[in-house]
Amino acid sequence: MSNILIQMLLIGLVAGVAGGMFGIGGGAIMVPAMVLLVGLDQKFATGTSLAAQILPIGILGAAVYYRNGNINIKYAVLIAIGLVIGNLFGALFANQPFISSETMKKLYGIFLLLIGLRYLIGR
Repeated sequence: MSNILIQMLLIGLVAGVAGGMFGIGGGAIMVPAMVLLVGLDQKFATGTSLAAQILPIGILGAAVYYRNGNINIKYAVLIAIGLVIGNLFGALFANQPFISSETMKKLYGIFLLLIGLRYLIGR
């Protein structure tokens, strides 16, 4: 499997874990990862993220991005596979007795801060 395909699968996996832990994924994980780590265009990353989440939440938005040529279906499918697997692992981790709500709140805050700093500082 090529490097880009592995990256897309890993993005889906990380987004799935974050989805299972924090209820987030698309805009907070997949889009920044595709833009900042893989180097995709912002609109292309947003369209691909929506396509990965197409059932049921992204279908109308993904249709608009698709009509404008801003979706890679292959990437979206790989991310979706990672989302399914990662979401399970994120939910399993977050629901362990040793993980408190306070710990989850702190982990989420750190995560959002790191993403924000990465966007502000750049490469």
